[in-house]
Amino acid sequence: MNPFFSLSLNYSRFVAALVVVVSVAATGSFSVAQDAMRNLVLHASPKPVAQLSFGDAQGLPQHLTDYRGKVALLNVWATWCVPCRHEMPALDRLQAALGGAEFAVLPISIDRGGKDVVSKFYTEVGIHNLGMYLDSAGKATRELGVFGLPTTLLLDREGREIARLIGPAEWDAPGTVAFIKCVISRDKTARSSKEPESAETSSCGKHGDVPTSGPPGINKT
Repeated sequence: MNPFFSLSLNYSRFVAALVVVVSVAATGSFSVAQDAMRNLVLHASPKPVAQLSFGDAQGLPQHLTDYRGKVALLNVWATWCVPCRHEMPALDRLQAALGGAEFAVLPISIDRGGKDVVSKFYTEVGIHNLGMYLDSAGKATRELGVFGLPTTLLLDREGREIARLIGPAEWDAPGTVAFIKCVISRDKTARSSKEPESAETSSCGKHGDVPTSGPPGINKT
């Protein structure tokens, strides 16, 4: 089999599997997560992402390439953005639940006030698990094509965009966590597999309390 065709087929099945999970996650009891999953855009093929640079809490430079090898949820936000403020605790809980060698939440603040205002906000709302990533120049909005806050990009292990959500979400809702776990698992399998995945292994809809049926609720590009 042509290696390129095999890779394309693997990714197509990977996306199809995610469609199932997002569809069922959208039927959960968390209304915010339900709305978010209905607005999630899954790309038919991965999209390249600008090699964004930003700073950490110590003022050291960080690059998106530093996070290759793991699935990343890149969230562009600001402390003055009310929906952003509301979703940050959920992102913090998601990082606590799934963060590690396979996954990371990257909340990139575009606050002009930099570390001081972000640190104050983290303290006020009790953010304990998220790293602090700073882009006071607002490069992320331009380089990533962000037109509203919050905007969240789901990146595969090669740093490519596989999904995007404009607006807040309840990121630690059971259905959403199941979806992200599926992304982590399927992305790892898609990278390592040299043969087309079977229908059985490409199913991502069976995750504990996540319903296995429900109306489709996402967009594909």
